[in-house]
Amino acid sequence: MGVILDSSILITAERKGNNARQMLAAVSSQLGDTEIALSVLTLLELAHGAERADTLERKRIREQFIGELLTALPVHAITAAIALRTGQIDGANQAKGMRLPLADLLIGVTALELGYGVATRNVRHFHMIPGLSVMRF
Repeated sequence: MGVILDSSILITAERKGNNARQMLAAVSSQLGDTEIALSVLTLLELAHGAERADTLERKRIREQFIGELLTALPVHAITAAIALRTGQIDGANQAKGMRLPLADLLIGVTALELGYGVATRNVRHFHMIPGLSVMRF
């Protein structure tokens, strides 16, 4: 099984001053020989954060972090199957009065479609996705 990294792990690592290689080494040491990947939605969230940086230096660091991730990890796109499954899960959750951010739902369903889990610091949202293996980091 593989794992999709949620942006919460990446943002925490970057804020602590770690570069992408350091963060990936730490994650790999905990996961062992598990394939690590990203959802395209994670990149969207990271790009958003880079653009909102309060200084040019912080923006540069965040953009460099994203660039390192792009060279180190596969990025999985949103497919028709992911979109359909996301809509089904979102509809079922909302019928029960449960709402979660669309980005988190798409990241989680990407992992489900691949037979992967999600590594995150935000377990609350991802636990609302039926059948998803969630690892807290």
